Amino acid sequence: MTKMVDLLDEFGEATVVLTGGTMGSAVLSEINNSPARDTLDWSRVHFWWGDERWLPRGDAERNETQAREALLDHLGLDGSTIHAFPASDEGIDLDAAAEVYALELAAHAHEGATLPRFDITFLGVGPDGHVASLFPEQPGIRETEATVIAVRNAPKPPPERLSLTLPVINSSTRIWMVLAGADKASALGLSLAGASINEVPAAGVEGRRSTLYYVDREATAEVPENLTATEIFWTAADATD
Repeated sequence: MTKMVDLLDEFGEATVVLTGGTMGSAVLSEINNSPARDTLDWSRVHFWWGDERWLPRGDAERNETQAREALLDHLGLDGSTIHAFPASDEGIDLDAAAEVYALELAAHAHEGATLPRFDITFLGVGPDGHVASLFPEQPGIRETEATVIAVRNAPKPPPERLSLTLPVINSSTRIWMVLAGADKASALGLSLAGASINEVPAAGVEGRRSTLYYVDREATAEVPENLTATEIFWTAADATD
């Protein structure tokens, strides 16, 4: 919350990219339950998503739906600052949906840029090391030209998804990666060790100013101590930016 206040003071508005999954919803629920929630002018915060499941609008498994229930629907927003991915019941196919979101990104880019200024991007990390819907050994993680891709044959349901590409994610000023549980220990360790991006997509994530890891004890249980040095590894207690 403190960082958001600073961003609003500096730029007049802030832009946040949300993640889905259990951890994404948990983070937003914590913000919603915070006594400081209403001290922030949320009408000046733009919300985007790193990826989305190709499901009907309002489906309980959509990242958008979960984010709305956890936080966004409690903020009294008019909707103009919530930039959700298209849904499968809106009369367009998956490829067209990717183009629609790419055009929306471009439409909100600042002068001279091709993308909005992403101040903070939240990312979860799967046990296989995937981020957003960029999965190991799939073409999406190697995409460098497109800003948004259609994902088919994802190794976890649903198989069809939409995702920002890695260059777009890495255009973010700050990336905050959230991991919890022993099943994430391998992905965390390989990411910090500089594994192949094709094999561990999370290893390719790097914010322009900072990349912070917010983790629990279980996620670090098997990670060598030298990989959790403070210059490359952060917990919530360390983070100042």
